[in-house]
Amino acid sequence: MALSTNKRVLSSSSTQHDVFLSFRGEDTRNNFISYLNGFLHEKDINTFMDDELQRGEKISTELLEAIESSKILIIVFSKNYATSTWCLDELIKILECEKKDQVVFPVFYDVDPSEVRNQKGKFGEVLAKHEESFKHDTDKVQRWRAALNKAGNLSGWHYKNDLPLFPFIQKIYEEVSAKLKFSQLFVAKYLVGLDSRVEEISGCLDIESNDVRMLVIHGLPGIGKTTIAKATFNFIARHFEGRSFLENVRENSKTNDGVLKLQEELYYEISRGRNLKVHGVSKRINEIMERLHHKKILLILDDVDKVVQVENLLGKCNWFASGSRIIITTREKQLLSTLREDCHLFYYKVKELDERESCELFCKYAFKRNKAIEDYSELVHQFIGYAKGLPLVLKIIGADLYDKDVQYWKSALDKSKRIPHLDIQEVLKISYDGLDQIQQNIFLDIAFFLKGFHKNLVVDILQSSNSHNPYCDFEKLINKSLIDVAKDGHLLMHDLIQQMGFEINRQEAEVSNKRRRLSCYEDALDVLNGDTV
Repeated sequence: MALSTNKRVLSSSSTQHDVFLSFRGEDTRNNFISYLNGFLHEKDINTFMDDELQRGEKISTELLEAIESSKILIIVFSKNYATSTWCLDELIKILECEKKDQVVFPVFYDVDPSEVRNQKGKFGEVLAKHEESFKHDTDKVQRWRAALNKAGNLSGWHYKNDLPLFPFIQKIYEEVSAKLKFSQLFVAKYLVGLDSRVEEISGCLDIESNDVRMLVIHGLPGIGKTTIAKATFNFIARHFEGRSFLENVRENSKTNDGVLKLQEELYYEISRGRNLKVHGVSKRINEIMERLHHKKILLILDDVDKVVQVENLLGKCNWFASGSRIIITTREKQLLSTLREDCHLFYYKVKELDERESCELFCKYAFKRNKAIEDYSELVHQFIGYAKGLPLVLKIIGADLYDKDVQYWKSALDKSKRIPHLDIQEVLKISYDGLDQIQQNIFLDIAFFLKGFHKNLVVDILQSSNSHNPYCDFEKLINKSLIDVAKDGHLLMHDLIQQMGFEINRQEAEVSNKRRRLSCYEDALDVLNGDTV
């Protein structure tokens, strides 16, 4: 399964096009090109026609940029195509872009491909005249001849006047559409443990069925929810008419401008290059719904922590065409339960990497190979035990240890057990920061004292100390994946989440000069001796 290529980046400085059309206007503008361009637009394929720019003796920079930024380049060879030196220069540029993996298709419109390939008939006559006109620059004409020869050998379409035009254009559309399926997302530097998880998610989505499904991917901070969502997008996107992956929805939704940009990106990607013309968040929601409701779409909203973030983009979520799939990554499992009435809602909890997967991922970052170097084997085992299957931790620590000696590794391991890595702490703490004060205190109490106790006993203890029923707060911690409940009812907490709690408490104590929770007897002695209880 190919899961890793780069995503096309949308740039505000230059417009990207799906298809660039090169043609001789006097032959085809008011017939074939007009019909082809209109048909492609109706199918939401963004085209660029080279007669949109003012002509001159040389191709403009704007035109060169339009060619370079188009995914597919279609050359329409008509009887008078070669009479235009502009068209011939354009052809040379197009063929240069073919070498850079852009797709080039020739259309031989009432012209035999051999005439173009070998410069016979009208093409031969015109090139002979060009040779007379450019005696001072014979190399230019030779480049035109070489370009015509190469283009004449490319696979494309040959139209004769005795054929119906509509089915011919439809064939072009089908081929173009297949090539434009989608640009894959960059997933990760090292793809470890993804295939099995993507297959499980694909089973939940069941893209062959015609219902509308929403899948919530949830799990621990740093577990790889976004990475798995990207890999899933690449794996299934070709089955949908429109598709969009919106990253960092939580962060980008903090301001009104951020919401507007998310709406613009969603609309642009699914409608293939069309821009939202209405203003205001609410009006744009209606425009998105009205424009896209007839399409079978794949939409991924990454890192959502409030229902309103989904509503600002999708409205009530009850307008999707049959077969559409919406995937949402979140740290809070029950966040989207209110959307159940609008579509079939499914949940997928991302599991930690197993020992083999952890070892492979860690070694790829630490050694640039799949296995540990012999002298480091025991240390690798200890770091894997510390990470407890969190890809983020394996990646950050492994990269930090690359090309370091054994002494450095031992020092780093000792430090990691006492003080969490800053980059890891920042990611894990996002979930804690989303809690209110009471919930934060309950989380820290569990991290220090109540991990491993039975859920019912913990609820009783918390209620007696907080003078209110903590059940809803307790559920909040579970939904945010900060704690979990085993089948026998006992509380579980990932070691690194617990370590994060210790570090938060330490930092708060430094600020207030008071320690509310003590994790070991040495701390207790320090506090008692200092008379700071």
